[in-house]
Amino acid sequence: QVQLVESGGGLVQPGGSLRLSCAASGMIFSVYAMGWYRQAPGKQRELVATISSGGSTNYVDSVKGRFTISRDNAKNTVYLQMNSLKPEDTAVYYCNAKNWAYSYWGQGTQVTVSS
Repeated sequence: QVQLVESGGGLVQPGGSLRLSCAASGMIFSVYAMGWYRQAPGKQRELVATISSGGSTNYVDSVKGRFTISRDNAKNTVYLQMNSLKPEDTAVYYCNAKNWAYSYWGQGTQVTVSS
């Protein structure tokens, strides 16, 4: 079955960096659009960034210039490089895989930005 496993979350000070990884299995990774979403306490889940099967990227305005999404089809992995982190980036970050018929989610990884 399809599995998405996120890693790389943790506690970081404001201005710091983290790189999230999402390893996929049980699917033909290269044909899926991949995305990162986040959910802060008391808030709805929001889209952070997406990357298409062809490599086109899209970001929510609040992370443009700070976050970079990338994918390695040989490793079945999507990454989210997060720089200049702010306290408002604190959330559980979820990986998503989507094609025309299916959508899959990982279990999430906690990112906490605090001094």
